[in-house]
Amino acid sequence: MEKALWYLLAGTRGGENRVRIIRSLAEHPKNANQLAEALDVSYKTVRHHLDLLVDHDVVEPGGDEYGQLYFLTDRFEQHRDAFEEITEAID
Repeated sequence: MEKALWYLLAGTRGGENRVRIIRSLAEHPKNANQLAEALDVSYKTVRHHLDLLVDHDVVEPGGDEYGQLYFLTDRFEQHRDAFEEITEAID
């Protein structure tokens, strides 16, 4: 997981938006529209980042496809310290 987080947050463009998405979901689950509004980015951008985060087991969808909420995975929560270390290193 730590390697995936380094890749997602520091190794590619868009890492800053992925950090913002993770931090927003840490507050409480949200759907893609809510994230787009809260972060002031386009829905399409949020969907792109969510797809990457799902593919790397950082977030998981729950509920119906329409308005589907996203949650941080248990696996991510086990590696939250690595997330915090990475975000400090890239700031």
